[in-house]
Order: sequence, then C-alpha cells, then structure tokens
Amino acid sequence: MTDDITVTLHAALAEIAPDDWDSVACPEAASGGRPTDPFTTHRFLSALERSRSTGTGSGWQPRPLVARRDGRVIAAAPLWAKSHSQGEYIFDHNWADAYTRAGGRYYPKLQLAVPFTPATGRRFLTLPGHEAEGTAALISAAIQLAETNRLSSLHITFCTGDEADRGEAMGLLRRTTQQFHWENSGYGSYDDFLAQLSSRKRKALRKERQQAQAFGGTIRALTGDQIEPQHWQAFWAFYQDTGSRKWGTPYLTRRAFDEFHATMRNDILLILAERAGRPVAGALNFIGRDTLFGRYWGCIEDHPCLHFELCYHQAIDWGIANGLTRVEAGAQGEHKLARGYLPVPVHSLHWLADPGFSQAVARYLEAERAAMTEEIEVLAAYGPFRRCAPQGEAAAQD
Repeated sequence: MTDDITVTLHAALAEIAPDDWDSVACPEAASGGRPTDPFTTHRFLSALERSRSTGTGSGWQPRPLVARRDGRVIAAAPLWAKSHSQGEYIFDHNWADAYTRAGGRYYPKLQLAVPFTPATGRRFLTLPGHEAEGTAALISAAIQLAETNRLSSLHITFCTGDEADRGEAMGLLRRTTQQFHWENSGYGSYDDFLAQLSSRKRKALRKERQQAQAFGGTIRALTGDQIEPQHWQAFWAFYQDTGSRKWGTPYLTRRAFDEFHATMRNDILLILAERAGRPVAGALNFIGRDTLFGRYWGCIEDHPCLHFELCYHQAIDWGIANGLTRVEAGAQGEHKLARGYLPVPVHSLHWLADPGFSQAVARYLEAERAAMTEEIEVLAAYGPFRRCAPQGEAAAQD
C-alpha cells in the first residue's frame, strides 16, 4: 500500500457513482462489450441492494470499499458485514462453532464476496496496471476495519488464482475447494462434444436428453427483450420451491427479479420448459464475456431428467452456439461429472484476528488443500471423456 492511496468505506453501493464503480469492476466493457463477470457490476449489486435482498434484515450489510489516488478511483471491493454464514458456498460453519465454543464471538465478520453467487471472479476490482497496489490497499483497509471494530475475521471468497497468490503473499490464509465446469474445446455442436465421450457415456447422455425432452412440452431459451415480465412471475414460483427446500428461506426477494429485468435482461439467459402453454420448470443463467454462469433452477412439475436438460445440456448447447469457452454450473454436484463438467480448484482467502485460532485453521487448510488436490485428480480421471493411448499408439477403443 502506498501513502498516496486513500480508501473510503461506504454504507451502500448507492453512495458510489455507477461509472466510478464499473471503471474498475468491468473496464473491459467500457467500449460496449460484455463484462467478464456480470456479478461485480454496479447494476447487479445495486439490484440486490434496491430489492432488499441485501441490507437490513438480510445478514448482508453492505460496506463497499473504494480506493482513490488524486481523486481517481483505482480500485474497489464488494465488502459486507455478515451476521451469519449463509449464502456463501465456501462455508465456515465449523470454524464459527469452534470459535464460539472456545468463548469467542465469531459474528459479525467481514465478507468480501458477491452475495449468493458461487462464481469465481475478481474480488479486488482494480484498473488495469494497478492490480498489485490496489489489492494491497484494499486488503490493508479491510483488515484495519476488522481490527478497529474487533471483528473476528475477514473472508474473501471465489477470488481468482492471481488474487489468491497476492493475498497469500500478504499473510492471508489460502483455501482450496472445487467446482465442476464445462470447457469448450472448439466444438461446433453438441454432437461434436458428445463425440469426445466414451461410447457408454455418449449413449447415456443421448438417452437422458431424449427422456427429458419427452416431458410433453417445449423448451425455450430466452434472453434480452425475449424475456417478459410474466416469465419472471413463473420463475419466482420455481425459485421459491427450490429455495424453501434447500435454504428454508429464498435469498432473493421477488423484487430482485424485477430489477434484473429492468437493468440486466441482456445479461441473462432464461431457459424455460413449457407444457400446454404454461411454464413448468426453468433455469436462470447469467452471461459473461466468455462464460455462461448457471445460477438457479426450479419447477412446479416433476419430469424425469428435466433438471439435467435445462441446467446442463441446454447450457452447453447455448454456450457452443454463442462461442463461449466455459459453462460454470454453480456449487457442488458430482453428478455434473457424467455430463462433461470436470472438477476445477476454487480459491478463497481468510484472515482471523485470534493468533491461536488462525494457526489452528492454517493447519486444517494445509491438510484440506492436499486432500482437495488429490480429490480433483481422482474425479477428473472418472470423467466421461474417451481415454487416449500414449502418443504414437492407436487411441484406446470405446
């Protein structure tokens, strides 16, 4: 951190001009293209704030940081004061329990993240060329904020590998977990992708898709102005059903979907299954510059394999047709492996105020990291792709 950088703390994203925030959140979109990561844009975070999905009563109290030099914004960070560990997807419930049983007060804590969004992206939003100093200034400010307010910890989740390297060099604890992503290896169609799978897996996926598409209706992929307000009303019913079963209370409010429609429908792919003219299931995706991010799924009718079709196969279809390089289907789910989504490491950084507790967590993370590396290697070996013989020999037969 240099002396000529000033970091300010804000009580809401609404206090920060959209152009100032987006100048560091998505400088690649300044000429009109898509942002690499739609989730750190001012419009996405503002939609959460305006819809009261974050803020008072949510457990996600906004505390965004902005770093300036000579009045110019050079870095920013989506920081939150958290009163629980919900909606994070890199969970620390066991840490909170251990710290509380030892007599400590774990909450509130600081979380540098995108709420309810298990998607890797930049968390230290910096102007190009200011990555090192901007990141250092934001980390130092966040830790100082935690120390001043006697908070237990700071957690930076779903950061990039480069950010994890910088944070670890500054003394933060590094954690490695995993997700399943689909990579586009230059496929011209879904059949090109299937051709790379073993015969058994290829037949299984074709059968699965046939079974799903025989649900008695049609499947539509909608984006931009193709999405109409009534589609959100249908999707709200899907989202409530899934949320009540998984989380107890859905994270997003109904108004959040109206905000997405007003400001983000060009960033959204909504895949709907309709039967007798009525939506019965749907999957919500956000569109990045190179990546399709799967976020939510739900239904009001149960049909065999329809979840796999809408969330995974249709996403691959759309990604190939639109020249994307990756589909990220969200958190967890080893069932994604059979559908071509392979394990990849996910990074986070952690600072714990109590030295003894920090040392204990550091030992845990070292063991977890070794186990996770091994698990990723083992799972990748069980992927559906054809095995190839060593170079110079014929490929192994299916």
